[in-house]
Amino acid sequence: MTVTINSDMGESYGIHSFGNDELLLPLIDSANVACGFHAGDPVGIHDTVTKAAASGVAVGAHPGLPDAVGFGRREMKLFKEEVRDLVLYQVGALKGFLDAEGVPLHHIKPHGSLYGMVARDEVLMDAVCDVAVQYGVPVYGMTGTAHERVAARRGVAFVGEVYVDLGYRADGGLIIARRPHATPPDLAARRARLALHEGVVEADTGERVPVVFDSICVHSDTPNAVDVAAAVREVIESAETHHPDTRGNHDG
Repeated sequence: MTVTINSDMGESYGIHSFGNDELLLPLIDSANVACGFHAGDPVGIHDTVTKAAASGVAVGAHPGLPDAVGFGRREMKLFKEEVRDLVLYQVGALKGFLDAEGVPLHHIKPHGSLYGMVARDEVLMDAVCDVAVQYGVPVYGMTGTAHERVAARRGVAFVGEVYVDLGYRADGGLIIARRPHATPPDLAARRARLALHEGVVEADTGERVPVVFDSICVHSDTPNAVDVAAAVREVIESAETHHPDTRGNHDG
């Protein structure tokens, strides 16, 4: 199986541009489109859908917490039903634009703090899976967390991901900065090679953390996201040339 590149997109708002969406589209395989709660607006959603489709990029929903000021990166205390309805509302919004363009919904990937919340809490991840079951699509997430466990229990297809523009803690959790910062392309490439060939990422404290994955995420709001994605694409293509199964001994 070929390892793909996915990217979080559609996070501009009105006249305010955000991210490197258009330049990234030729380099990625799937786009996680913001649905208007943490970022994005209707015109931007429609624009992202049409441009992704024209580039042959699959489109998934990227639902977040209703906190535009905090960009969805501040946790909230939510019940299962609230998470389900927040996700359902946002996926439904994106689905309207997808239907208008004749583009299928490819997957669901929670954003920001919602992503972290449902990684730790199986009850909340159940709510995300309710929506995935309704639409018959996979969920993107981190292996070894509630993302994977609940998806398996619910019979929802799961796409594990690894990150090259974020750091990891020794427990496998992500280190998410309040504001995006540039990632040296050579560091991103090194992280991608380590994950592809050895099945690990390096924590900020030096430990090697096992990862199993099918996709590498490159955030569009990383200032030099295009250089990062190009470096990762080169690593993937090199791995495919030398190893038909780019995941080596991975099972995910």
